[in-house]
Amino acid sequence: MARSPHRPQRAGRRLSDGRSRAIDSALKRRLEATLGERLYGPVAQRHDTTEIRVAPGDVAAVMRTLHDDPDLRFRLLADICGVDTGTTMQVVYHLWSDTTPDWLRVIAADLDRDDPRVPSITFLWKGAEWGEREAYDMFGIVFEGNRDLRRIYMPPDYTSFPLRKDFLLPDDASRSPGMGVRHMEQARRPADAPAAAPRSAKAG
Repeated sequence: MARSPHRPQRAGRRLSDGRSRAIDSALKRRLEATLGERLYGPVAQRHDTTEIRVAPGDVAAVMRTLHDDPDLRFRLLADICGVDTGTTMQVVYHLWSDTTPDWLRVIAADLDRDDPRVPSITFLWKGAEWGEREAYDMFGIVFEGNRDLRRIYMPPDYTSFPLRKDFLLPDDASRSPGMGVRHMEQARRPADAPAAAPRSAKAG
């Protein structure tokens, strides 16, 4: 993810590229005071990023506060991505403000794996539509309020979500006729061809 070349730096903690600055402890205090009980666990800070977790149902209200509060002013949405932890789903947002040198990572945690849903934030950032569509396409996360929530990479008739940990090849892909997939596992092997080595076998 690109960093702003004009972003202010503070003396203190040394970063990997040789620059140094202090962790913005004032931001941590502002977030705790402003968001209060909407925080889903403690505020975490490491390197150049402050991280908060929120419940899925609180995403819209938290984002509105982060965007509009005059002491926070997180006006830039850098990216949105889905995450499959294996047990639950998450949506991760990265925000930037001119009030702090820290990036802010907001994690909508513990979405229902069987029906992952979270409010859309397109009412604040129109550009969020694309990131939400990608997370829907790859993970099946529904962004309630997104007026154009459709696939962005996969064909419209694709029935699975490729970046979920429970996605299986070739079975999941073969259910989607638009893909035209002919998997090696399904193809007939010539009688004189050697059997393929198991996937778990290590070379050498």
